[in-house]
Amino acid sequence: MKNFNATLATFENIDHIKEIKLFNTGGRESGCILNIPGAQGSIKLYNHLFLIFGELNTNAATKGLNLYCEHVEDAKNNPGKHPNIDRLLNLIETKETLRIEII
Repeated sequence: MKNFNATLATFENIDHIKEIKLFNTGGRESGCILNIPGAQGSIKLYNHLFLIFGELNTNAATKGLNLYCEHVEDAKNNPGKHPNIDRLLNLIETKETLRIEII
């Protein structure tokens, strides 16, 4: 079974990232992830998805959920506990696409 921490170790360095902003198709900001302790795993994962897909679409969200490994089941059982996973689950459901801005 894959492990989230082991997966994170394979991702690109994020020291240069202050935050990741997400925008809906209308250009309105729909999310922000700050590069702070407790959110750095999500920063690494979302940056990785950006480098592969260039945006958050259903394919990126599916890949992201796979990469979050063991945390996805906890997120499904506890809505709101893992907002960055919840966002990916929602994108799959709504088929929405979000633009990613790395700051």
